[in-house]
This record gives sequence, structure tokens and C-alpha cells, in this order.
Amino acid sequence: MAGIYKAYDIRGTVPDPLNPELAARIGRALGEWLPPGEVLVSHDMRTHSPGLADALMGGLMDAGHDVCFIGLAATPMNYWANVHYGVAASVSVTASHNPGQYNGFKISLAQARPVGYDTGIGEIEALVNRWETEGVPAPKPRGTLRRVEGALEAYLEAMDAHLAPITRPLKVGVDCANGMGGHFIGAFFDRHPELTPVPLFWELDGTFPNHEADPLKAENIRPLAEAVKAHSCDLGAAFDGDADRCMFVDEGGGIIPSDLLTGLLAEDILKKHPGATILYDLRSSKVVPETVTALGGEPVRGRVGHAFMKALMRERGARFGGELSGHYYFAECANTDSGLMALISMINRLQGDPRPLSEQIAHLRKYHATGEVNFRVGDSQAVIRALESKYAGAGGQADHLDGLTVTFADWWFNVRPSNTEPLLRLNLEADTEPLMREHMAKVKAAIEALA
Repeated sequence: MAGIYKAYDIRGTVPDPLNPELAARIGRALGEWLPPGEVLVSHDMRTHSPGLADALMGGLMDAGHDVCFIGLAATPMNYWANVHYGVAASVSVTASHNPGQYNGFKISLAQARPVGYDTGIGEIEALVNRWETEGVPAPKPRGTLRRVEGALEAYLEAMDAHLAPITRPLKVGVDCANGMGGHFIGAFFDRHPELTPVPLFWELDGTFPNHEADPLKAENIRPLAEAVKAHSCDLGAAFDGDADRCMFVDEGGGIIPSDLLTGLLAEDILKKHPGATILYDLRSSKVVPETVTALGGEPVRGRVGHAFMKALMRERGARFGGELSGHYYFAECANTDSGLMALISMINRLQGDPRPLSEQIAHLRKYHATGEVNFRVGDSQAVIRALESKYAGAGGQADHLDGLTVTFADWWFNVRPSNTEPLLRLNLEADTEPLMREHMAKVKAAIEALA
């Protein structure tokens, strides 16, 4: 059971180990751990999400908390509602991009501050495990349940405030993968008839019948890329399952790596906020900090993962941040990640620059990266130690912000254990494609020999 308590959230398969009985215990443990105050709860479109949400809320109320329930909501809408309704904490019942048999809980404190394993989930796990032998304590005076209507319309009103005046029509392909993007995207476009959507898989369906709700995988982007070309769209956007991530393609269906998009949007942020701090995760191309520095901003490198990036956003007072996985973080969104805000930012950019998106991004395609490559190894830490000995000993500069990064003058690589799967993840970038291929082959061979 310990396997469901992750670095960033609680997540597992349904009904074993995650089921309403366990959800109620998690809700009770969460309620015991949380400070006093109302807790907001929402859920995604998975078939078991309403039942898990009900059980979770029952546990919270048994711990004495009042609960504010907004029903169906994407995770970024949960973050917005946390701030909008002024609650002490919130929970989004979702398993994000995982297949339909998964579910889980993303927990935030007041002002949408994330709760990770080291900042609360570990303590919740300890309480749940202790109660398995000692029994759950008797309920406290029961909290109340408040059901809120109209949250979606209020959320869209708030998001519209970030959309620049639309001075030219745009056609946008949008793939929601049958996930939570479909809950709001139709209403968003209805509010802006100057924008013409090309819909792909907007119907909510927690079984994900068309393709996985993980836009980081190229095969899941293919239907969007084809639709963008077929319908002569200006832009394509693909949401993940809970719509906190968004990946983009240009007008020719070409995938835009998220680190390059971080650099592109940083240009717009720095025009509005000169000297601003911009975050990027350590897997990102070195063109990102180079771009931010050249424009007078302060680039700050962060650990992989939404809980870490959100904490760093607050710590450094950053205006914007991006991860290779398609998470984009905005100060305007309480320092949280929002797929819709990323889409709005791209629409704003295309309003301000009539050039095709492929031309706008071309200057950032400066270096050559492998993308993330996964390896199954017996002992991740032993492999990392051996790689450090080999490459740092050969003149590379090593650091351990997240796993191991080794940097040379014309190439670098990072290896880190996955926080969600039993894998070692490798990212490598070089100044030229031949150099990237050469070093990738050598590092790959070294990892496989150590595995």
C-alpha cells in the first residue's frame, strides 16, 4: 500500500489498493493533519472519481472539517477555486494522465500551496498505516458539506482576464484526449467566437478510448498534428488527463518541445516584467537560461516535479516557469500550473506576432537533445554513482540538484530516478547533432553495462 504515496501526490489503481474505504481513511488522516478550516474538493471524469470523492469528503468531515464541493473540475480549476473561495486546503481527485484504472489525490494548502511527500503526504501515510493496527479514532463532531454551483463560469471569467484583445481570427486544434480539458474548452471557445476550434476528443470519458492522455508521448500527439495540417490551423494544443499540462504543435503539425516553449513565452513575460525571474527544470535545453539572461531576466534551474517547481516559484518570486513535461507555472495562477493559461498565452503571442509559429520558435532550435530516455536498472543509485565517477572524473562538472547532472563545454546529461515508476531517466543535449548521437551512444552503453 505504501506505493500509492508519491513524491507529488497520492495515486494508485482502483479498486486495489485504492477504494472508497481507503479514501475515507486518507480523508480522515488528511483532516487530522490539516490546520482548521474548510477544505475544497473536486474530481475528474473517471468512473470511480465521484465515489472516491464522496468517501474522502466523509473522512474529512469525520475529522471535523467543513467541506466545499465544486464537483467536476480540472486540476487547475481546483487551484483557482482554492484561492477564490479562501479555503484552508483543497483536494483534486484525479490520476492526471494515468490510464483509466488509476485514481488519486492532489492536495494543496491555502493559496494552492502544494503538498508533497516531504511536506505532508508522508505524515498522512504514517497515520493511515498506524490505524491499520490501532483502528481509526472515533469521529469528531462532524463537519458540514457545502455544494457550490457555478464555479466553472466564474473560473472562465477569471481566465478571460488574461486573454489579450483578439485582433485577428485564429484557428486552433485542441485535443483533450477525453480528459478534463473537455470540461471547459467548449465554453472557453464559445465565449470567443473570433477563435475557431478544431475539436479532437472533447467528450469526457475516463476510459480514454482514443489514446492515452499523456501528450508527452509523440504517438499521442499524432492525431492533433494531422488535424492541424488538414484544417490549416494556426496552432495545436494537447491537454493531459487533468489539464494541468499542455503540449503544442506549430501550424505544420511540428511538435514544439516544452523547454523551447518556455523560452518563447519567457520573451513575452520579460517584456511585461523586465528583470523577472523565470524557472526551468534541469532537463531543459541550455537555450532557455541563455535566452532569459540575454533578455535581462534571471533564470533559475529547478528540480523536476510540480510540487518542487511551485515551491520554487514562491521562494524566488518567479513570474513564470516551465518543465519539459508540459507543465507551465504562472504567478497569475497562484504560482500553479495551468494548461488553459498556457493556451491563452500562446493565443496572445499569435495576436502580437503574425508570423507562423514555426518561424517564431526557429531561433530557439539551437542545440540537439535526445529527449527523455528511460532505462530499467536494478539499483539506480549505484548506476548514478558509477556514471559520476566515470564522467566527473573525465573533466565534467557534476551537481546533484535532482539525480546527477554532468556538464561539459559542448554537451551535458542528467540521470535521475523516476518519482513515479521504477526507471532511471536520461536527458542529454549537445551543441551539434553528431556530438549528441556520439555521447548518447556512449552514455546509453555505460548505463546498460551497469544495469
